Amino acid sequence: MTGAAGFCCRACGSNEGEVVLDLGHQPPWDRMPPLTDPSPDPLYPLRMWWCRACWLAQLMEDADGIEEIAGVEPQAMLRQTDLSIARMRELGLLGVGTTAVEFGSSHGGSWRERLGVAAPARGCRGDVVVDVYGLLHEPDQEAALRDRAAALAPGGTLVLQLLSLATLIRDGQWYDLRHGHRGYWSVPALDRALRRHGLGVHRAWRYPMAGGTVLVAATRDPLPDAATLDLMADEMRAGVADAGRLRTLQDAAGSAAQLRDWLRDERSAGRTVLGYGAASRAVPLVCHAGLDAALLPAVGDIAAAKQGRRMPGTDIPIVSPEEIVARRPERVVLFLPQLADEVRAALPAVERTGGRWVVLDPAPTVLDVTAPHAAL
Repeated sequence: MTGAAGFCCRACGSNEGEVVLDLGHQPPWDRMPPLTDPSPDPLYPLRMWWCRACWLAQLMEDADGIEEIAGVEPQAMLRQTDLSIARMRELGLLGVGTTAVEFGSSHGGSWRERLGVAAPARGCRGDVVVDVYGLLHEPDQEAALRDRAAALAPGGTLVLQLLSLATLIRDGQWYDLRHGHRGYWSVPALDRALRRHGLGVHRAWRYPMAGGTVLVAATRDPLPDAATLDLMADEMRAGVADAGRLRTLQDAAGSAAQLRDWLRDERSAGRTVLGYGAASRAVPLVCHAGLDAALLPAVGDIAAAKQGRRMPGTDIPIVSPEEIVARRPERVVLFLPQLADEVRAALPAVERTGGRWVVLDPAPTVLDVTAPHAAL
């Protein structure tokens, strides 16, 4: 794939780069209309552009007015939050008298109460600045980093939680490209960008959430330990600075066709297949696969705000978990595989009535009911 004339990186301003993933025109993932709404969904290009100068991968064009639809925070996300805050305590960042500024997003919820520290007085900076997936959504990545650095008191620590670009490459998670998600950072690229603001990566930890979530602690006098240096080297080996490796995401997007073909085979075999998890990452997958209600009659979701609506760009209804169980499906495609244990425990009747959960790995794979899912 080639670069795009006139496009400049939102972090360093360079126009040297290229499109590494193109998913065509898709509807905004947040537009989940009521089932009774007959109006066509607006479509926008969905492309990832990678900057050769600073290694940031970014959404090239965005949809209008993306707004997160209210969801239910899964237990896996809450456990991840607890692990992250425990790391902060180990570093001594949350002691008596510590103040914290939070840059959050609806993806990760607020950490304010769990941190157990006060906000700084008006006009003052924080000893800790926390960003929970917030950077991902910022239209101007350089300005966002500058704002976070400016909110940090002398001697303070900036803590960011993010899904690393290395995870997308390593696991072929092409469906993590979606409207409203503007900046896809790796830890090496983030370190280089932070240096422009007097900060650098001091510690970094990887967790299995969403395939590979990273927690980064940045300071003005970074002294990365061996584990942090190893993590950054591993991300370089994954290809975060290699356009050729990034372009493999386009090949990985072929798994959408595998899902479509599998659903056709299941329908021909007379099996009922439903979906579960009307999450943002499910929308590019469903749309790129060209699915409709004839192949996937419904997608279940625990969030009441999504029920009675449809998946964007399709006629597939979003229903309650209870309706998924009531339909007694032979197969349920789980669009959030990291929640497999949690969902199976919440909906035991699916397996009790002969149904099986399916994840994309990348081809549809029936989970072994005798063991927890390995991704957890």
